[in-house]
Amino acid sequence: MRFSAKGKTPSRRQFLAGAAAAGAGAVAAGAAKAEGDPLITEVQEWAQGLGDGVDETPYGLPIEFESDVVRRNVEWLTADTISSINFTPIHALDGTITPQGCAFERHHSGAIELAKQDYRLMINGLVDTPLVFTYADLERFPRENHVYFCECAANTGMEWAGAQLNGAQFTHGMIHNMEYTGVPLKTLLNEAGVQTAGKWVYVEGADASSNGRSIPLDKALDDVLVAFKANGEALRKEHGYPVRLVVPGWEGNMWVKWLRRIEVMDGPVESREETSKYTDVLENGIARKWTWEMDAKSVVTSPSPQAPITHGKGPLVISGLAWSGRGAITRVDVSKDGGKTWETARLAAPGQSRALTRFYLDTTWDGEEMLLQSRAIDETGYVQPTKAQLREVRGLNSIYHNNCIQTWWVKANGEAENVEVS
Repeated sequence: MRFSAKGKTPSRRQFLAGAAAAGAGAVAAGAAKAEGDPLITEVQEWAQGLGDGVDETPYGLPIEFESDVVRRNVEWLTADTISSINFTPIHALDGTITPQGCAFERHHSGAIELAKQDYRLMINGLVDTPLVFTYADLERFPRENHVYFCECAANTGMEWAGAQLNGAQFTHGMIHNMEYTGVPLKTLLNEAGVQTAGKWVYVEGADASSNGRSIPLDKALDDVLVAFKANGEALRKEHGYPVRLVVPGWEGNMWVKWLRRIEVMDGPVESREETSKYTDVLENGIARKWTWEMDAKSVVTSPSPQAPITHGKGPLVISGLAWSGRGAITRVDVSKDGGKTWETARLAAPGQSRALTRFYLDTTWDGEEMLLQSRAIDETGYVQPTKAQLREVRGLNSIYHNNCIQTWWVKANGEAENVEVS
């Protein structure tokens, strides 16, 4: 698969220069042969006059050439868009931080408009002093900044019975990774004074669905954040402006948006969202609940169905994302032959706990077909399973918590397709 000369693998610079001299690959030749290229030797239209002023785009929208990098909905998944979901364009992003405008949405009764001055957060139940906080109150508490991923429990859920959605955006795009700013929930609970009988908290939002969820008190007092900023700016409307809950490593349904009430209780509420929904149906038909943590998972984002190989043979960067709700990613392996052999990928940075990790495999492609896979390993030693391994326990009737190894069939023309190997 690799080009060599005298037993040595050439650098990419050497490869590109050689490709230009030999007339190989149009993109490679263009990269190395600038002489005579009018786009570099002639003054172009954009350099012959003045550009836009600093106030032309006050918020800084992306340039028109990137207008296809957007969230997308799958119409047939839900009856309407009010209680529905769209998907992060992970195939077109790099690094790990998801811009708010690209981060997936999940609503149960639509996104609401709630002004800061009308915002209230109540803490009641088994507390010494029931309290109500305004938005301004929250801003006066010591705040923290943390990068966490938020993944819908149904991410990859359509793939249980077989390969179905053709694109990383649709198979794995119910996820985003942002830097959240807010007040630890522990701080607010301590302000109210949790009574010894308190073992759980029940959180609900201000929207029509309320989306109530029960959370063990131990988790609430650990790393849960009452957040009012993401990536340095105010939360967007679709992400729960002005305040949402951040529950690191746990399924996105628990990250209640438009957070309005937290009740300390002696047991769980057993709400709709934790009984008829967000439970895992096993092979024997019994459903297990309280499966909050998101297990280690990964996906190759490029090449993939929406990000084909367009440059022909030669140097190729295989890129993807890995994450775990149980801690940091320590290693990612990549297979080009459907799991028969594996190569260890390069992590762009050391894995962060409960945050996305970017991985790369710098390789050379000679135009052969590939069955691309990735598998993540987290700091607990957990290894991402195959779909067959998951099915042994869960069968085919599940929806949530599908963290199987994904396979892309990369064809000789560089296009990719969602297929199932195991």
